[in-house]
Amino acid sequence: MVKILITDPIHEEAIKILKELGEVEIATDLSKEELLNKIKDVNILIVRSGTYVDREIIDAGKNLKIIARAGVGVDNIDVDYATEKGIIVVNAPDASSISVAELTMGLILAAARNIPQANNSVKSGKWERKKFKGIELYGKILGVVGLGRIGQQVVKRAKAFGMEVIAYDPYIPKEVAENLGVKLLNDLNELCKMADIITLHVPLTPKTKHMIGEEQINLMKKNAIIVNCARGGLIDEKALYKALKEKRIKAAALDVFEKEPPKDNPLLKLDNLICTPHLGASTEEAQKAAGIIIAEQIKKILNGELAENVVNFPSLPKEKLGKLKPYMLLAETLGNIVMQVLNRVDRVEIIYMGSLTKENTDLITRAFLKGLLYPILLAGVNLINAPIIAKSRNINVIESYTTEKKYGDAIKIIAEGDRRFSIVGGIINNKFVILEVDGYEVNFIPEGVLAIIKHIDRPGMIGKVGMILGEYGINIASMQVGRREPGGEAVMLINLDHPISEEVIKKIKEIPNIKDVAVINLW
Repeated sequence: MVKILITDPIHEEAIKILKELGEVEIATDLSKEELLNKIKDVNILIVRSGTYVDREIIDAGKNLKIIARAGVGVDNIDVDYATEKGIIVVNAPDASSISVAELTMGLILAAARNIPQANNSVKSGKWERKKFKGIELYGKILGVVGLGRIGQQVVKRAKAFGMEVIAYDPYIPKEVAENLGVKLLNDLNELCKMADIITLHVPLTPKTKHMIGEEQINLMKKNAIIVNCARGGLIDEKALYKALKEKRIKAAALDVFEKEPPKDNPLLKLDNLICTPHLGASTEEAQKAAGIIIAEQIKKILNGELAENVVNFPSLPKEKLGKLKPYMLLAETLGNIVMQVLNRVDRVEIIYMGSLTKENTDLITRAFLKGLLYPILLAGVNLINAPIIAKSRNINVIESYTTEKKYGDAIKIIAEGDRRFSIVGGIINNKFVILEVDGYEVNFIPEGVLAIIKHIDRPGMIGKVGMILGEYGINIASMQVGRREPGGEAVMLINLDHPISEEVIKKIKEIPNIKDVAVINLW
């Protein structure tokens, strides 16, 4: 009989389903030592955010087949190691969308009408009606940053309040926004200027960290309200504290913080800050949905069916694994590069070369789409759902094959968004190698932080770029230039040992004869 261990609380309805599948043990609040002892004979481990499933736990689970996360994020699970061990990891990414959207609206109302402050005042024996005069939502402009599942649910509810909605999401096609009746902006700063209320619904990535900083807050209206039910770290808390303390914006409402719980955080001392302890998914319905989704996913896997919320893909046939897996990883890397270069992709052609033309390339294409979507969705995208998500975002995907032998077994990507970008990648000596960028031939191994710089081939260009990087303490690990002819257009590829800021990118762009700069984080 299948042995199932549940180490974090899940809904009783999910437990009922799981008991039909095997022997269920519920053991919450385990120490690591206790878990290491219990997991030895377990086939399926079910967790939420409270249990960390690291390499030691996975190694101890000699009979583990499935690790299930009853929620969205899987950052508490070593997914790569689980994949290496042939263990399937599943999650429930859609379970909490409604709950988070409703909490967002609740916090917007609370901040607009000073509800928590008025509640505390009345309970302390006061009756201060004039002090807590608020604002209506009707006719106000709501700025939604991120039009994914939750952002779209917020839009629908805001429309019911008679709000005008604008949005910033460089990865969403205009058609999606138009269908929601939303004006899609190309600039976050423009949204900050226009909106009366701003709400964030994006994952935390290197690009989105502190996306709301002092510059953005200084652009906001004096009566502006900012709400964050997404991830701590999207807002620069020091800049927010300063603005709230100086009354440069009306209020903020936070369900998430950079450090949780937010002990000794000065924001907590401010009267114009409303906060909750990361309650976004903490509803009866969301917890029930997460548990049931996970139970149904496990049921499908045990029955040999395709489970749509599988986060990894460890079950490739052994005879194909050696051939396809390196190219799946290559394709995923190429997808990651393409999205970080273009920010938005409308159409992509994946061209297979060499002996890859004789293979079933479905998994490689799925890996590319996973890499393409990962910078904007993180844990929400996997090999199973990547084609579905791409289709929902109106990304037109075309697969083609060529007998061209120039690059051997290689993959060429031609992508279109705001502009066209092409890249060819192959595998040489077990290393991913970029063989061509926008038609310029190179032979470059991308690592760490990759900068792709389009420029006119003039004497001293490499030195000028290197000087700016040196001024900011950014070390060059390797560099190569590709060109068609001396003095013409060229491309410079640079591997950097350190992240590169927008300020540095701006300075490089200001160098005469620099045409474009794209920075890709491959860590």
